[in-house]
Amino acid sequence: MGRLFVVNLEGRIYSCKHCRTHLALYEDIISKTFHSRNGKAYLFNKVVNISLGEKEDRMMMTGLHTVADIFCVGCGSMVGWKYETAHDKGQKYKEGKSVLERYKMSGPDGSNYWISHEANIGGSDADDA
Repeated sequence: MGRLFVVNLEGRIYSCKHCRTHLALYEDIISKTFHSRNGKAYLFNKVVNISLGEKEDRMMMTGLHTVADIFCVGCGSMVGWKYETAHDKGQKYKEGKSVLERYKMSGPDGSNYWISHEANIGGSDADDA
């Protein structure tokens, strides 16, 4: 395995809750209305220090999308997914954007979120991945 290069961000940072590797800046949040099976998730314009899994088609609450899971380069934890292709015209804004699951991140203030037992209750414009 080669040498690991990690980008260090400055400002209000979201990081991996397991290893504290920087993942994204607060300023890059597009939406906080997303949900995963485990609770809240945020859509980001840009994320760093991640590796991508295999692309696959998934049926989400908002339709069919081609996505790739996102893994932290520091510890290998799955932290979210990236939208590669949105098959519905109204969802094209998601292409190239990434979703990070809130319970897998530490917030800018160092806070951690945990899985809610009510994570699957309710709905939004978010995805079911």
